[in-house]
Amino acid sequence: MAIEASNRLQGVEEYYFSLKLKEIAQLRASGKTIINLGIGSPDLAPDDSVIHVLSQQSARPDMHAYQSYIGLPALREGWASFYRNWYQVELDSQEEILPLTGSKEGIMHLSMAFINAGDEVLVPNPGYPTYASATRLAGGVVRTYELDAANHWLPDLEALATQDLSKVKIMWINYPHMPTGALATPTFFDACIRFARKHNIILAHDNPYSFIRNNQPLSLMARPGAREVAVELNSLSKSHNMAGWRQGAMVGNAAIIRDVLRFKSNMDSGMFAPAQLAAAHALALGQDWFDQLNAVYREREARVYALMDALDCSYDPDSVGMFVWGKVPDQVRDGYELSDKILYENDVFITPGGIFGSRGDRYIRISLCAPVSTFDAALERLKTTAAIKS
Repeated sequence: MAIEASNRLQGVEEYYFSLKLKEIAQLRASGKTIINLGIGSPDLAPDDSVIHVLSQQSARPDMHAYQSYIGLPALREGWASFYRNWYQVELDSQEEILPLTGSKEGIMHLSMAFINAGDEVLVPNPGYPTYASATRLAGGVVRTYELDAANHWLPDLEALATQDLSKVKIMWINYPHMPTGALATPTFFDACIRFARKHNIILAHDNPYSFIRNNQPLSLMARPGAREVAVELNSLSKSHNMAGWRQGAMVGNAAIIRDVLRFKSNMDSGMFAPAQLAAAHALALGQDWFDQLNAVYREREARVYALMDALDCSYDPDSVGMFVWGKVPDQVRDGYELSDKILYENDVFITPGGIFGSRGDRYIRISLCAPVSTFDAALERLKTTAAIKS
């Protein structure tokens, strides 16, 4: 039987990492010992106290029913306290916070709640591929805005303002930026808010990396006027090593959140209550937690810089987040060529920057989510076979 897929799937391919993980599994099945340095899935555990709360609450017989679509009060209050303590932002836990099953869900929900056929969405190039795929699935038109190293991977808002933006409904921004690790400034956020207000655009800030290798976490919501035009997505996946727990939140404009809830409430039946309570506990962890976490990443960072040097790639030592972004040397055509070369010749997988958009074609990205011993083993493989110099 052959039944054609829906029109909304036209132009939406299977996620790159889904395809690549299948290939890596096949290579391993053939006897290859592939070192995977491509995906940003934290290999560290949450704090012991968070796991204890999950275990303790899971043993209660009254914890296994359907839950509220808007999350437990303890979790919403946890997010409110987190924003107050770390970003100096006061949020109404009833109206301005919506817990999510991971922030990726929020990208899809916002798109489905606001995008009609033909509406345009401003998406960064390079940027997280889900912004574009969610737009297409919602029936919208992806309109990329280009980023480059010369402008510190920030958009040229003045140039954008000279274009016809009448069909634009949402603009995605993401700082600290994935994949480049670039930081934004309060002044830049202020400019984005003015831009969104002037052009009647929902400003959507994706903010899951603000605590990784970064001592000055920023929230768009801390800036004047943000809640008039914007929402922000946040997540415990990276900051608290809870990627598989699927704990995130959308915060900001109350009216936007109400419309997102109208869509979300038809898509799920709430999150497991013990996981919500454990997430609330995680949100209350202090500076010691982040210091410990970043000490591990700083040690790994040095190894990744050594890998970049071995590949003759240039990189920004001031970048932050869970990855290191490197520009490939002139003798290499693009990041895809380098990625494939070291996968098939060295049994090491790194991410080609082109999967994040054409502006990433001459780059690669290496994840920090592996033990130091794994990076050392990868470095030995590159040194012994001279991956790009042969």
